[in-house]
Amino acid sequence: MNTKAIVDALKKGVVTVVFEKIGTGEIRTMPCTLNNDISGTSMIIKEYNSPDTLIMWALDKKAWRDVRVDTIQDWYEGYPKEK
Repeated sequence: MNTKAIVDALKKGVVTVVFEKIGTGEIRTMPCTLNNDISGTSMIIKEYNSPDTLIMWALDKKAWRDVRVDTIQDWYEGYPKEK
């Protein structure tokens, strides 16, 4: 998985990440960002580089979340698509 592409998209705008929650196996669809203008926060974004985990601001929870890369099933730019 190209984590650089996800991080670049998160810095640019809203990204929806679909992943499996650890422990429950539940599939979670999470709109998130690393863009201060969108989040409405004063996040300090430092270069974060981990081969295993991505940290992002969850727009629906208004909180930081970390997602293990190996649990990500899909991601795309924009808000979650209607089912």
